[in-house]
Amino acid sequence: MTEQAFLQVAVQKATQTAEGSAIEARPDQVAVEEPLEIRLGYGPADRRQQRSISITMRTPGQDAELAAGFLLSEGIIRGGGEIETVRPVGSAVGPAAAHNVVQIELRPMVAVDLGRLERHFYTTSSCGVCGKSSLEALELQQAPALDEHAPRISASVIYGLPDKLRQSQTVFDRTGGLHAAALFDAKGNLLAIREDVGRHNAVDKLVGSQLWAARLPLRDKGILVSGRASFELMQKTLMAGCPMLVAVGAPSSLAVELAVRFRMTLLGFVRDRRFNIYSGAWRLV
Repeated sequence: MTEQAFLQVAVQKATQTAEGSAIEARPDQVAVEEPLEIRLGYGPADRRQQRSISITMRTPGQDAELAAGFLLSEGIIRGGGEIETVRPVGSAVGPAAAHNVVQIELRPMVAVDLGRLERHFYTTSSCGVCGKSSLEALELQQAPALDEHAPRISASVIYGLPDKLRQSQTVFDRTGGLHAAALFDAKGNLLAIREDVGRHNAVDKLVGSQLWAARLPLRDKGILVSGRASFELMQKTLMAGCPMLVAVGAPSSLAVELAVRFRMTLLGFVRDRRFNIYSGAWRLV
């Protein structure tokens, strides 16, 4: 995460005292939130097409990872080898001096089905009547096959993950305003961490970082998130070939249904040395 991730602002702090309330002026640091447009170039060299495929509110930094992770989780690409170039577009704008457009060019031989993207936007996790369609769309995207036997993780390792995550959230320490996603192994080591104002963006950045490092699929790893587990986060975990999602907060009903359908391990309310197992208990020692 770069220094674009937070800005210093002037605030007035109110504190209760024996005499009433005291108000004092002081500086504070807040998380940056800026729009990011993802543009896609695809098709044969003599018939290239350009399409704006997403606009998301994010914390600037690791935008190439975010864009690549988004394309992978939506089934537009299968791996980093299908991407030719990624570059920021336009001038740096706003108080964070951020480039708010990123252009991804796919290799000419890559076949693109943008209908998958359109179906996803219709069947989001916020749409209660579309749950069955969302799960069927994932099956049509041919999600990676998961390892039934890995990772094998002890409960004692799971208990310690939230504290490790919290100690690694450098921008959260300054602002208190970011979600985090971390990749961990069977021994509880945090291998990578990403922060963002959007929980889905944090996971996209994390998955994108592993895509660029050619470490996908994440067959023997788990993903830890600082908030709740939604259908969207489960989808991104699945499309990265990762069999386990661990959430500090609560899962949604559709997240549980997805985990059961694809035989993923889903843990929720992981805090205070306890957690709930919603699916995939066989991966826990």
